[in-house]
Amino acid sequence: MDVNAAVAAASAIAGLCTGVIAMLAFRWSERDQARPTRTSLHTDAVLPPGVDTVLSVLRSSAVVLDESDSVVKASSAAYALGLVRGGKLAVEPMLHMARDTRRDGEIRQVELDLPRRGTGRGEALAVSARVAPLGSRLVLLLVEDLTEARRIEAVRRDFVANVSHELKTPTGALSLLSEAVMDASEDPEAVERFAGRMQIEATRLTNLVQELIDLSRVQNDDPLEDAEPVKVDTLVAEAIDRCRHQAGTKQITMAAGGTADLYVWGNRGQLAAALGNLVENAVNYSPARTRVGIAGRRVAAPGGDLIEIAVTDQGLGISEKDRERVFERFYRVDPARSRATGGTGLGLAIVKHVAASHGGEVTVWSSEGQGSTFTLRLPESGSVRERKSVTRAGTPVAGVDADDDDSQPYETFLSEPLSAPEVHQ
Repeated sequence: MDVNAAVAAASAIAGLCTGVIAMLAFRWSERDQARPTRTSLHTDAVLPPGVDTVLSVLRSSAVVLDESDSVVKASSAAYALGLVRGGKLAVEPMLHMARDTRRDGEIRQVELDLPRRGTGRGEALAVSARVAPLGSRLVLLLVEDLTEARRIEAVRRDFVANVSHELKTPTGALSLLSEAVMDASEDPEAVERFAGRMQIEATRLTNLVQELIDLSRVQNDDPLEDAEPVKVDTLVAEAIDRCRHQAGTKQITMAAGGTADLYVWGNRGQLAAALGNLVENAVNYSPARTRVGIAGRRVAAPGGDLIEIAVTDQGLGISEKDRERVFERFYRVDPARSRATGGTGLGLAIVKHVAASHGGEVTVWSSEGQGSTFTLRLPESGSVRERKSVTRAGTPVAGVDADDDDSQPYETFLSEPLSAPEVHQ
């Protein structure tokens, strides 16, 4: 009995020891799995709970660095900006900021100009970088692209400076002319001459203020809220009528041609103003006894047919360096001549905004000594074409003439064809 009891006791002790050893081995294995390794530091598992979700919805580019400056997490925007390359932060000033923040735990922020990836023109990318500690081992870097904001701010600053300069010229002239009238109050001829000059400056000031109002309106309003089918023939007729007096004074022949019965979709008032500005420019900057032509046509495009309205003049033309800037606000090819014609430098800027807001564009072809062609491209009014097809099937539709046939072009509008109602590229 004693032998059996001893064997049983020994077996119990051995089983107990085996259980203790197994339990210790299991605990040791758990500790090994929980301990962060060099590999695990580069995975999302080391991020505090919820951080990954927060970073995914931030508008800023986000980069998380570990103790060895390796990238633990980076947003797609950070790769697109070129901040991360080969698993490392590629911007040296940001890397120094991250190390300083890791050392003392202070939040740092700086604005930098970085080279833009994929361009060899030295264009800078303006960014604002902010570094903050994330837990005890990680550092979070948030980078915001300020390039567009800076560009808009520069445009606003230049616009205010230009407006101030343009308003100062006629108002200063009016002040000086009013003093001259007072000094020459006993000279009727001088008073009449100065009063005539005051009328010219007052008209220039009125035109400038009106064009500023028009530019503000086309920039802020959505033209498609009150959009409707607009007949190109009507726009051309209004533009010609608007400039008939100036053209008659200079003996300039104005003529319309191209394809009849074209429609565009948009705000009628803005489209009329845009085309009117193009025709008015052509008349103002053309020599006497020349011709200005306006022609419309339909062209096929991948996203749908476009309507092109080309305005051609036989003026002095525009140099290549000036063609790149003619649509800028207040830019004048010949400032002295622009002042003589009363130009403000805003007409083409208005045309550009109207075209863009209607889903189109405006382009220019010009050759010095041969004239210029400004082409307004706008999407065709598809709903009108559908209604016209219904009309021709026998169902009258209000606002559409059943006798219209876009296959019939305008009759020849010049005995000698203009050098360009066609679009030159």
